Amino acid sequence: MSVDQRIIVPLDVPSASAALALVEALPQVSFWKMGLELFVSAGPALIEALRARQKRVFLDLKFHDIPNTMAGACAAAGRYGIDLMTVHTAAGKEAMAAAQAAAIAGAAAAGVDPPTVLGVTLLTSIASNVLAEELKIPLGSTNYVLQMARLAQDSGLSGAVCSPQEAGQLRRFLPADFVLVCPGVRPAWTSSQDQRRTLTPLQALQAGATYLVIGRPITAAANPAAAFERICEECSAAIAP
Repeated sequence: MSVDQRIIVPLDVPSASAALALVEALPQVSFWKMGLELFVSAGPALIEALRARQKRVFLDLKFHDIPNTMAGACAAAGRYGIDLMTVHTAAGKEAMAAAQAAAIAGAAAAGVDPPTVLGVTLLTSIASNVLAEELKIPLGSTNYVLQMARLAQDSGLSGAVCSPQEAGQLRRFLPADFVLVCPGVRPAWTSSQDQRRTLTPLQALQAGATYLVIGRPITAAANPAAAFERICEECSAAIAP
């Protein structure tokens, strides 16, 4: 898989028209992430529009509820023909297993390929001190993320969302085909902004990330297309065989 196919760009915009304008402005981007704000605003119709343009879709809604509710939501999402989707690992093993089975069933009912269901381990905006002081979780962030990723695997999920700083450790303990999606990736030439546990794109790939989620360094750049190409070139030059 080439570097450009491993970069997912978030559609962090408030409307379908703004999202499609961004997609048209960056034709070289093949994989787009749709989060809560845009899905609530634009709904499944935008997913159809992206698929009609031959784009891959990461539906990042982070479902977190009781098992029956998560199953219903994931069955509905599975029918969209998306590539990746997220649930919170903190919902527990029963809920994740139900989500996985429902996503597969929903896709089968719609005659589309099932999405890869990812378990969100720990939001990249949460640092170890927040985990300890506010959430009262005694594990450090690295060990907590490993625990939750293992729980996702034990629940039947095929991947997890983690910060790039945890990708290396997860790769040592999880199967090679376990998908790791890393947000909070920032090139050295841009600000980390509200992300706390970051690496550069090259460092994240070298650590074992399958996909990188890179937003504002591309979409807020003076020339988004040039920023995307610069990231691809920096990574390709170093990871080429």
